Amino acid sequence: GPCTECSCSSGKEADKDPRHTKKKENGDQLCVPKIFFGTRTHKQITQISRELKRTAYSCVPMTILSSRDYTCIHPVVSNSSNRNEMCVELLEGKHGKSCSYYHGVHKLIEQHSLQPVYQAWDIEDLVSLGRKLRACPYFAARELMVGADIVFCPYNYLLDPQIRDSMDINLKDQVVILDEAHNIEDCARESVSYGVTESQLRAAREELELMVSNSIRQEHHEPLRAVCCSLI
Repeated sequence: GPCTECSCSSGKEADKDPRHTKKKENGDQLCVPKIFFGTRTHKQITQISRELKRTAYSCVPMTILSSRDYTCIHPVVSNSSNRNEMCVELLEGKHGKSCSYYHGVHKLIEQHSLQPVYQAWDIEDLVSLGRKLRACPYFAARELMVGADIVFCPYNYLLDPQIRDSMDINLKDQVVILDEAHNIEDCARESVSYGVTESQLRAAREELELMVSNSIRQEHHEPLRAVCCSLI
């Protein structure tokens, strides 16, 4: 049955305080950890959220962190091949334009269908509601992480330090569950790997040769040119 430490015991919404704390009997602060549930694919998150609905914890505050590929609903950005860059440009207003969907995030967060009195939801539910309210599901999911007891996300959100920083994920004193953990090694390798083509290496070598021939920071560019030549 429902436990006594989380919001499912009372059916009420979890404390929205970012520290997510409760009072001990002696007056000290007791930190209630979040559960970060990592999966290999986004599709598996949908399956797990479906299983969560069948448990006594189906009304516990939750969120799902996913990429813009799955949650961006901007008509131009969502059809672009570089969604991340275009999204950042809109938010920074580089071309005198902004994203109206981003400014509507609060409407999505305040919707009762995402509150813990309702059942667990998946990415499709969030995106569908975002389209209806013209509000960004990507940033809404990140905002919901503040008050969530359970956070679902792909492995790399937990393993890749750059993604952790960009998503404001702090795993200190939290609970981490990894589904199908035998896939972790491959994911860890991918997080610290980078692929380049031969044409990219040749283009880089040409640019570095131009730098060296014009005596531009030769002490830095000559070693890089040598690396490109050896790889080619």
